[in-house]
Amino acid sequence: MKRLLIPLAAAGLSAAVLAPPASAAPHWATDNLLPKPADAYGAAAFWLDSNGAALRKATQYRVDAKDVPKLVNPQSKGAPDGKPGMTGPTTAAKPAASKNVNLPKTIGKVFFLDKAGHYRWCSATSIQSKHRNLVATAGHCVYETGEDVYQKWVFVPGYYQGKAPWGVYVGAYAFTAYDLDTYDDYDGDYAFVAVHNGFALTGQKEVVKSEFAQWAGDKWVKHEEIKKEEYDAGFDKYGPAGPYWSKDFDVTPEKVGHSYTGQKVLTKVEVTEATYAKAPKDSASDVNGEQYEQVGPTPISQEEYRKLLSLKGDGKYLGKLDVTKNSAGTETAWFDTRYYLKQWVKAGTTVRYFRDHYYIGLAKDLGRLGDVVGGQGFAWNQPLGQQVTVFGYPSAPHPDGDRPFSGVTPKWCAGKTNTKSYQVNTFKVETHQVLKCSMTGGADGGPWLMKYDNGKRTGYVNGVTSMFADNDGNNRIDYISSAIFDGETAAVYDKANYAETKSIVGPNGELLK
Repeated sequence: MKRLLIPLAAAGLSAAVLAPPASAAPHWATDNLLPKPADAYGAAAFWLDSNGAALRKATQYRVDAKDVPKLVNPQSKGAPDGKPGMTGPTTAAKPAASKNVNLPKTIGKVFFLDKAGHYRWCSATSIQSKHRNLVATAGHCVYETGEDVYQKWVFVPGYYQGKAPWGVYVGAYAFTAYDLDTYDDYDGDYAFVAVHNGFALTGQKEVVKSEFAQWAGDKWVKHEEIKKEEYDAGFDKYGPAGPYWSKDFDVTPEKVGHSYTGQKVLTKVEVTEATYAKAPKDSASDVNGEQYEQVGPTPISQEEYRKLLSLKGDGKYLGKLDVTKNSAGTETAWFDTRYYLKQWVKAGTTVRYFRDHYYIGLAKDLGRLGDVVGGQGFAWNQPLGQQVTVFGYPSAPHPDGDRPFSGVTPKWCAGKTNTKSYQVNTFKVETHQVLKCSMTGGADGGPWLMKYDNGKRTGYVNGVTSMFADNDGNNRIDYISSAIFDGETAAVYDKANYAETKSIVGPNGELLK
């Protein structure tokens, strides 16, 4: 993974505003997510396939901590490292006035795969930027324990029960604090992600084989089983190169016991490592269910490793994956191991006949994120004690097991942040701003909005939910915390502000290069 560590030199925001003391020059780190349209297309299609099945399967991100965090050692104040500043929000449309708290159109969920292949999500928001393509969320919702970025990272504004009403926006480039990326230091637990244009699947179309071969987007083949007579008729008409015909051999073997007296063949059946370990050892009797063989560990590429992790999350991969790291903790080699048991089947060949149907997926470009849902403003170096409204999708249970939130719909908390900054007894937190709030895990990454205008549904992002604390010890979350947005945060935002992204598909739904 290539990281760029760049001292504050660019002047996209006011240089006077961002100029820090020489001893505290901020740095940032940036990593590629899915900058290539082909990879971005694959990620969007992955989450949208089967009417959003993968989106519904995902669960909220869980912080890897043994105990519920505690707020400790309150500081007299959170000293800014420069002059305060703001960039204004943008709106996509004027909402109607309401006495209730109106949910911003900008908020939604980010979805990704972790290293174990689990489908995860956090909360996030669209934020104003030069190219109207920026998402703000918690750093731990983009970077896995400060080591690497998550896979298949997408933002879904307005997410609800597997639906993406304003499309899916695939992450192209991620930007975060150098200390989070390098040391897993949650004082910098925030990230800004530049996303591609919105993407939506609009249907499918059956085409001839030649058009199918030329299509650069999503495509697949469906096999319609037919009778031998139909196959023969089609073969006679089209010949061996016919575009619609195929047949499979040995696809329906009949299983038999090892004592079967007719003609039989010994085959193997793939199982998990645990099933293989419990199976009887190989013997000359060749009884069904005995260990047949272990294949591997076989060296594979990192790309194949990631692909198999995804399949494992779907239950479509039974093998074991291993990875080795060097002394710096960087992955250097990847391995795949498979396990097989014995199975006797009747000898002979079964033939099935098919008519092949070639389909291409139709997709639509929805435009830039900020043009579709708007973008919240951004604020830094503001004094503590500000009135904020915090949004997110809480889902995790409280420490006592009670689960009042489903994660299906966004919730909110409002109040003034504490006038003191706090340390947290985990993840190297020295200075976090805190707010009394009972939202739980799943809300992490959600925006802390200053000066929230309920009519316009906009405000200024001055934090993102990072951690959840049980401060009074009653096994209930009662405080949430965020990194303090200071001059270093502004430098990270300034770098992300200039990241350019593009459309994934063209006007006819074709994949762009």
